[in-house]
Amino acid sequence: MAHIKSIEIYKLHDEWIMKYWPFRSEQKKDRIPVMKLAGFSTWCAPAANFDRMVWGGRIAGIFFLADDYVDSGGMVERIPGFKQAATGLGPLHPEDRAELCHDIVFRAIKATSHPRTFEQLVKCILGNIFQLPKFQWYKFTEWKIQYGPIFSLNLAGQPVVVLNTHKVAADLLNRRSHIYSDRPRFIMAGEILTGGMLIAFMPYADPWRRMRKASHEGLSVRASEKFKYIQEKEATRLIFHLLRDPDNWDTHLKRSSASVILSSIYGWKPIEPEDDPLVERINGLMHRLVRAALPGAYLVEIFPVMKWFPSWVAKWKREGLGWYRKDTEMFRGFLADVKKEKDTGNCNPCFSSLLLDNQTKFNLTNDESSWLAGTMFGAGAETTAAALSVFMLAMVSYPDVMRRAQSEIDRVVGCDRPPNFGDHDSLPYIRAMVKEVLRWRPVGPLGLPRRTVESDWYEGYYIPKGALVIYNTWAMNRDPILFPDYDEFRPDRFLDSSGQIDQTPPDTLSMGHVTYGFGKRICLGMNMANQSLFIDIAYILWALNIEQATDGQGNFIIPSKTDCVDEGLVVRPVPFKCKITARSGDAMAVLESTRADEIN
Repeated sequence: MAHIKSIEIYKLHDEWIMKYWPFRSEQKKDRIPVMKLAGFSTWCAPAANFDRMVWGGRIAGIFFLADDYVDSGGMVERIPGFKQAATGLGPLHPEDRAELCHDIVFRAIKATSHPRTFEQLVKCILGNIFQLPKFQWYKFTEWKIQYGPIFSLNLAGQPVVVLNTHKVAADLLNRRSHIYSDRPRFIMAGEILTGGMLIAFMPYADPWRRMRKASHEGLSVRASEKFKYIQEKEATRLIFHLLRDPDNWDTHLKRSSASVILSSIYGWKPIEPEDDPLVERINGLMHRLVRAALPGAYLVEIFPVMKWFPSWVAKWKREGLGWYRKDTEMFRGFLADVKKEKDTGNCNPCFSSLLLDNQTKFNLTNDESSWLAGTMFGAGAETTAAALSVFMLAMVSYPDVMRRAQSEIDRVVGCDRPPNFGDHDSLPYIRAMVKEVLRWRPVGPLGLPRRTVESDWYEGYYIPKGALVIYNTWAMNRDPILFPDYDEFRPDRFLDSSGQIDQTPPDTLSMGHVTYGFGKRICLGMNMANQSLFIDIAYILWALNIEQATDGQGNFIIPSKTDCVDEGLVVRPVPFKCKITARSGDAMAVLESTRADEIN
């Protein structure tokens, strides 16, 4: 193998460096678009394997630990664009490869400012970790304004790409879903606590595909039709609870949502009271999983070899496996109860009965079916209740919107009967209100991270294999280009001049928002959620007025429209007081006479 002349080596290096590496504020001709590295004012780097090389190079320049790696020249193959630039020069001699790598590392260190203090050194190694606040979606939206619709983060060497617009997210997560449907590894939450059977954390592989197929068949638009009767019954019960005990309205929303999901998943009768021990156990599981998935919650996520520590020396592992055994027994028991009901002919139509009837078709084990059904409840109950709390906040804050919705209900439904799903097509403003509730204050402002299974180029940006990809739902639902008055609760944004549902923004699947996610990982229960929100909102506005509460001096209590509580699984408004009253005695009499058997 012949040596390349020195001038050709440096020509090759300069051709690459001019195109791919941005030196501070210098403007290089024909440079590809650069994905900004958020939080660093003096420099930025492409979201690429080169980004990792830069960090490695900086550490190597400080500690001289990577000399063997650099000398091997192996780094050259990881540099984006190098092969294209080297076309025609022939294979490089090992010494030339090493020389080129040394030069690139040196110039990368120089270009990114050699750290001179311990604080700078920590920042070099840990990247953006300490710049992320509790409510990360706010910071990401701020960085969107500064860095654009797509930017990268460095979290202790792990490249993270943040997507901030409908188009970028849909282009990647929808139209290239074969690359962007995997999950990062969650050792504690996805493996130890759940035995690898929690669909939300499962990798993009055959077990996930089998579970997704079963979920799609059991919760599709058509399949969800059979749950409408359950949802109407629970809406009736919800109204009576709100009137009997209006001060605890949020508790009643949680109970009602949990009852709908349990009846739909397991065929159970309505639950009462709201602190049902089984509901508490399932909610406890979901909260454990969310806490376990937080960055830095367990060292095993940073040092995966710790997973193989024996449980008798690793308390965290011993406790995690103990919870997995308990939760598996609980979910097995729920599914076994459904099977007994089926055997006696007393089973109501439900998701679990579908799983039992089609286990061979879906190719699911008994434990996979048990966990799939159980986690469907855990994911669905709290999200629906949180969305209803957003609706209550909107009604208190925008009384004109409430009155317009009530006017539509009065015109279509009247006072002689409560609303039902047969009124769906005749209540466009209520349908638009469901969209606006989910857009205005999304209960999941950030999507669960994805992991790229192969490297990709997008609009000139290089996204490496193994990068984490996060979509910023908050920024997309409140995009000032699509929603100029994004902070206002205005359902008529989704209506045309005739008052009917208009075309929603592109890449929102005609929903007007992206709260349910993207691609193959889109929320499986979105059809049931939309049904529940429609009938609950219609019932509440048909029967009740929701107004601002007053304090002891008669002053109105104005709830915050911006403060929120991050409960891990969902983000909801901070607790607030409101005044709930019946619109008329006639409406309550109608409920008493027509649904008495459903409220006792």
